[in-house]
Amino acid sequence: MDTLLSLRVFREIVERGSFAAAADKLAMSTAMASKHVAALERRLGARLLNRTSRHQSLTEAGELYYAQCCEALEIMDAADAAVSQSAAAPRGTLKVTAPVWCASARFVDALADYRRRYPSVLVDLRLENQKVDLVHEGYDVALRATDAPSPALIARPICPIDFHLVASRAFLDRHGWPAKAADIARYDAVLPTYTSRENATLRGPQGQVAVRLRPSLKTDDTSLAHRAVQAGMGIAFLPAWLVEADLAAGSLVRVLPDHELAPITLYAVYTSRKYLAPKVRSFIDHFSHALAAA
Repeated sequence: MDTLLSLRVFREIVERGSFAAAADKLAMSTAMASKHVAALERRLGARLLNRTSRHQSLTEAGELYYAQCCEALEIMDAADAAVSQSAAAPRGTLKVTAPVWCASARFVDALADYRRRYPSVLVDLRLENQKVDLVHEGYDVALRATDAPSPALIARPICPIDFHLVASRAFLDRHGWPAKAADIARYDAVLPTYTSRENATLRGPQGQVAVRLRPSLKTDDTSLAHRAVQAGMGIAFLPAWLVEADLAAGSLVRVLPDHELAPITLYAVYTSRKYLAPKVRSFIDHFSHALAAA
């Protein structure tokens, strides 16, 4: 007899209360269902069910075996589902939330390559700097730059993100170029509202230096902060992805280029490892490779 099938028959008999109901559910005869239970009892050398013409109940051994049987079948079913999920081709709509500064050439190149590789996946990407409730808002995955990912979620590191302290050349020509880290306190600064950057620690030739920024503008939109710095409203810590073209063109310059912030890790965050859909797994794997190699 197939032992795994016998376990399923036994579970159905207990849960449905009769051999006939279990046999009907499993598309077999009542006599065959009885043979499966008898085969288990012979193998175990113990009676699992007390049976009369009108009633059945679990024996003490049956109660113990039923609990273990259910756990074993759940593990087997989960393994079957996991293999089935991983073998399936990625497809469907993938809802992703990510920081506004992901609207950059580097990220879009990776996104375009993902589309070429997985044309059956439609990426629904929402750029926002506020953390959202993944379950409540229906997101499959979030990209979050943080030093402390939530312990309630699964977080897989994607790549480190550098933040540069930048300003327009015209702004520094007008207000003077800083000679040391302490000079930064006298400049206007454009600050994000979604993270605390009024106080920052820079790493320089002489070690770590604590600096305090004087806000001239606060905003939750990184694109606005970027444009405000370009317009000469102040200095700002901005993601390297967002300003690399400006730095190359000379429209923005690094303030104190020999000082830098410690990189912040970009994580892919999702709710559970169990039954991770192929579209989610493929997205995380692709961006881990594409952005880490960029």
